[in-house]
Amino acid sequence: MEGEIVNRVANSKLVTIDLEDYYPKGERVLLDIKDWLYEGFLLREKDFRESVRTYDWSQYQDKYVALHCSSDAIIPSWAYLLLMTQLSPFAKKVVVGDLKLLETVIFQEIICQLEVHQYQNLPVIIKGCSNKPIPETSYLSLIAKLQPVVKSIMYGEACSTVPLYKKSKKV
Repeated sequence: MEGEIVNRVANSKLVTIDLEDYYPKGERVLLDIKDWLYEGFLLREKDFRESVRTYDWSQYQDKYVALHCSSDAIIPSWAYLLLMTQLSPFAKKVVVGDLKLLETVIFQEIICQLEVHQYQNLPVIIKGCSNKPIPETSYLSLIAKLQPVVKSIMYGEACSTVPLYKKSKKV
């Protein structure tokens, strides 16, 4: 048929990876321990342990939790470890830090487990725009994982990509 429109992108070996497709379900929660401290600043071990013991940890079932203290208190490491002993039966993931760090850790694990052999010698586009909070560091980790196996890496959409990497043709 003369003048037929051919979608060359759809017919190419070009593969698009969208990190949003890997975004795990589950609420992200920031747990501030300031209220368990005496006057918001001092960790009294006996009182802290009692607060931890009587707290309803089941509310964190299947959630991602970032442990955090919004006051300038110095929190001993064992306090976060104690909290983890209570959260581990419920939470999917726990970190000490903010929600941004939590998201970064989640995606580091996802990318670490990502199988890339299927992209062997293929041109790959890493999709750019996302409606979910994909950490910038995740894109760096993805490139590091893909680069040894792919033919090329581009960033953006199939209609407008930015070339980032092309495998050398030396034999």
